[in-house]
Amino acid sequence: MDIITLTTFLPLVGAVVLLLYSVLASRGDQEKLDNQYRWITLIATTVTFLVSLDIVRRFDASIAGTQLGQKRPWIGALGAYYFVGVDGISLWLVLLTTFLMPISVLASWHIVKRVREYMLFMLVLETGMIGVFVSFDMLLFYLFFEITLIPMYFLIGVWGADRRIYAAIKFVIYTVVGSLLMLVAIIAVYFYCGNTFDIVEITNRLASNPALIPGSVKFWLWMAFALAFFIKVPLFPFHTWLPDAHVEAPTAGSIILAGILLKIGTYGLMRFNLPFFPDVSQRLAPWVMTFAVIGIIYGALVAMVQPDMKKLVAYSSVSHLGFVVMGIFAFTETAMQGALYQMLAHGISTGALFLCVGIIYERRHTRLIEEFGGIGALMPQYSTMFLIISLSSLGLPLLNGFIGEFLILLGTFSSTVPHAKMFAVVGALGVILSAVYLLWMLQRVMFGEITNKENAELEDMDAREKWALVPLVVMAIVMGVAPMLFLRSSEKSVNSVKEAVAGKPAKVAVSR
Repeated sequence: MDIITLTTFLPLVGAVVLLLYSVLASRGDQEKLDNQYRWITLIATTVTFLVSLDIVRRFDASIAGTQLGQKRPWIGALGAYYFVGVDGISLWLVLLTTFLMPISVLASWHIVKRVREYMLFMLVLETGMIGVFVSFDMLLFYLFFEITLIPMYFLIGVWGADRRIYAAIKFVIYTVVGSLLMLVAIIAVYFYCGNTFDIVEITNRLASNPALIPGSVKFWLWMAFALAFFIKVPLFPFHTWLPDAHVEAPTAGSIILAGILLKIGTYGLMRFNLPFFPDVSQRLAPWVMTFAVIGIIYGALVAMVQPDMKKLVAYSSVSHLGFVVMGIFAFTETAMQGALYQMLAHGISTGALFLCVGIIYERRHTRLIEEFGGIGALMPQYSTMFLIISLSSLGLPLLNGFIGEFLILLGTFSSTVPHAKMFAVVGALGVILSAVYLLWMLQRVMFGEITNKENAELEDMDAREKWALVPLVVMAIVMGVAPMLFLRSSEKSVNSVKEAVAGKPAKVAVSR
């Protein structure tokens, strides 16, 4: 079995093992069984991460096309293939997924309701997310895209907070509407491009003959793909489902949602919209960047007035992902590299912020900022890590958030897209505003006198919480100090997308 397939389906194998074990050990102490389910899931996700490291070892940064690929007939009558692989765009997103999943399992250790089902959904969700990033067949991509919806719906709807059903249904309605539009576009592209779902082949055919799809149709196909991905990001004004989903989801659900699932939207824009429809992408870039900048400022301003820490972090995601969309549609190598880097940085920093909020919520069962104050003296290790992660999220140099935002702003300022300089200047205000709401939150939660007697007995992090949070803090520092470890791998693939938008693409090859 090849390394990509092994990585993709190892979590599903873990789910089967967990299910079989639950059947064979159906009798006994339920608390002991639940603990065993947790360990099985943790082992499965950890092994998946360790196996995925071999993808990085084998990856050749000098190749722009798909690597470590496997292409086999799947649905012969339709010309659909099981076509998986990685390139510089998807490589680190796969690693981000496998890296965050064991952390999410550790963050779920306190779950006591229906533990077996919870852990099963986590493992199925991981296979779906990895599958999205490794699929180079449109039908296969769509299948994995839809697979991610079901586990997340149940994670929010069953294990969420008071308004969990509302949030879960809203999440599914928004995402399904977008995915149905994408399905229509996939079918249309399939017929226009010679009855193939092969993303690499379609990219090459459209590059060689842009007239394959009539000009009057391209706009609507671009819009169908774009709306599906804008909702997933989510880009303003399609963002309203996100704060509800984050606030109601369990801690692990928020980590996965912010860290991985939202990146499917920005990844899809780079994988489909830009190389398939470069002329439409260029024509609509100023409009997309306008909404991205609105999202940056709007998300930051709304975050500033949130009384709930989790909702504050949720709106910060709207702001930070606006930077990513702006960088993608700047069409410069610097900005697009920055956008891809910001996807990774946001996954680490925002996932860690949600984990920090979850840790304190487990102790106090409240996320209201006004309920805290002065806990830095009581929980010094927790407060130190919360501080580092907050500083990384606001873009402090030598931490991961700075690299992505700096490259995006630099690349956007030099872009030839109309009004790009203005977008860069206005977008830079988002960096200032993020410092305002994050530092203000830290000041009110961590410093000052302990005014609430219920905080006086708070204990610092235990071993499990350290194992979950410390790797995220370490990665935030490593990505800030040594960005070329990551940027070098994506350079060739990002360049191929940039050249496709410019109308002079090289043929995208597949390396076996």
